[in-house]
This record gives sequence, structure tokens and C-alpha cells, in this order.
Amino acid sequence: MASTDFKDYYAILGVGKTATAEEIKKAFRKLALKYHPDRNPGDQAAEARFKEISEAYEVLSDPEKRGKYDQFGRYWQQAGTSSGNPFSRGGSTGPTVDFGQYANFAEFMSDLLGGQTRSYRTPPNNRSNYNSSTGFRTEYSAPTSTPGATSEANLKLSLTEAFRGVQKRLNIQGEIIDVRIPAGAKPGSRIRVRGKGTIDPLTRARGDLYLNVDIEPHSFFNFDGDNLTCEVPISPDEAVLGGAIAVPTPDGPVTMKIPAGIRTGQTLRLRGKGWVNPKGDRTDQLVKIMITPPQNPSSLEKEYYEKLQSIRSENPRRHLDQIHL
Repeated sequence: MASTDFKDYYAILGVGKTATAEEIKKAFRKLALKYHPDRNPGDQAAEARFKEISEAYEVLSDPEKRGKYDQFGRYWQQAGTSSGNPFSRGGSTGPTVDFGQYANFAEFMSDLLGGQTRSYRTPPNNRSNYNSSTGFRTEYSAPTSTPGATSEANLKLSLTEAFRGVQKRLNIQGEIIDVRIPAGAKPGSRIRVRGKGTIDPLTRARGDLYLNVDIEPHSFFNFDGDNLTCEVPISPDEAVLGGAIAVPTPDGPVTMKIPAGIRTGQTLRLRGKGWVNPKGDRTDQLVKIMITPPQNPSSLEKEYYEKLQSIRSENPRRHLDQIHL
């Protein structure tokens, strides 16, 4: 800092030269909260004031730097050697603030203001945010979220819990909270729990908690978009003759008609038997038919299958006779 650029750091923080370390910290915290960019979006004067009080606190909170500042005034930086970047590992330390524990000024500010802070970013070539005394660039941007800081957690549900809704007691970073999960949660759903996020150190407002839902695999049901899907086996005679079969649904078994001549892999639709949508209505259940021959036919069954084979009039591979390269 040139001698013509001398700043009265005590006056900037509004404290006397005999102020204790705690008084300096208290004064800085009060001013930092008042002029922080989060509270003054787009106000360049407030931003400049914030950087000025940050620079003042950086010097006065370090016993070694404060001693040089008090002794040599505007020439304090030229007096003896300096530790350089006060936030680097191995920098000067003192009983008030151990700067060596912080990787950068943002971490120091977060700790000083009582918790987590958001990231404030500007283009890397913007020199207006460069602090010549620290060698660090302070990053700012207008806030893009509501007061308070949001947080996230993962939540695994059974299919039954997701379908019917459930009351869950969760341990979120040591805090026990009760959450009501509404019916119809799906994999990838995000459930918002108001006022259970982290606390903004500036406004002291609490943000929201978002629960990312994952659903345990089910032995029968799967998802296809908003609908439920399942596979149901039928016997060859049911495929040929058609009939009515019982199919499980979330509400219990229902009777579904199988049309004669159905092929394996065809899908039938049970309307209104699928998942719960946000309006409380039901989607559809899609039933994929799988024709399954008997694995251990009795002697009589084999006899009848052999008779059917001998009198069968249709060749299902007739169209393959015309295929060639």
C-alpha cells in the first residue's frame, strides 16, 4: 500500500485504538452484516464498503499486523518482513484468529459469520474485486435463492410406503424431524420440507430441506413413466382359447380378460389401477403377457400335446420360407 493510500482501519471499523480483539470482531461482524452483498444486491457503494471493512479487520485482527500498523502507521507494510498471504497455510497466527486454518477468505468469513455461506462469483478477469493487501479476489453475485440455505438428503421408501404415503422420522445431521411423505412418490421425486434446511448466517432465516426419493425394487411391479408395469405368465391353452385370469394390482387382485390368440409380449391395460398422480387420480397398470409352457407336463398332458402337434393346421414359421440373402 502506498503512503498516499493510507487508511485508518480503526475509523473504518468505528473503534478506538485501545479496542480489544473481541470489540474489533464485534464491530466488524455488525458492519459486515450491514454491507454484505447479499443484503445490498447491485449496490456498488455497499460492495466497496464491505471490502474496506474486510481489509481493516484482516489487519486489526492479526496481532502481528496490528502491532506493526500501530507502530509504523502508513509505513507498516514496509516494516520488517511479512508473512505474505495471511490466509495461506503456515501464515502468521495469534491468539485472536488462526488464519492458517482457512484455505481462503470465504472460509474465514463463513466461520466468522457463524455458519455456512453461499458462493459469490464474478468473472475471473474483473479486477475490481482484487484485494491488493491480501492477494485474494473476493467473489460476489446477487442472491438467487430465497432467504436461508437449502439442503438435501436421500430417502429410501418401500413401494407400499411410496404408494400409500407414510410418516417418517429422519435424522438429518443430528436433528430428528418428522416428515409426512404424501402418497404417490416415485423414484427421482423431490419432496420439499419447509424450514428444515440450514440457517443463513446473514439473515438467520432457515432454508428448506429437499428429500430425494429412491424406491426399493419390487418383485412384481415396476415403473414405466407414470404408469405401473408387470409381467403375467399364461399357459399355451389360455393363449389359444382366451379366458379370464386374476392379476395383482396395488389394490388387490382383479380379473382381467385374455383375448383368444394373444401373443407373448403383448401388453394389456388395466385402466385406473396404476400409480397415484399429484392430483390424487390413478394412472394405468400395463400387463405384459408371457406365454409359458409347462416345465414338467404329466404323461396325459404330453399325450394331448402330441395329438395337437399331429393335427395342427397352422405353421407359425411359414413366412420365414421366403427370407434369404
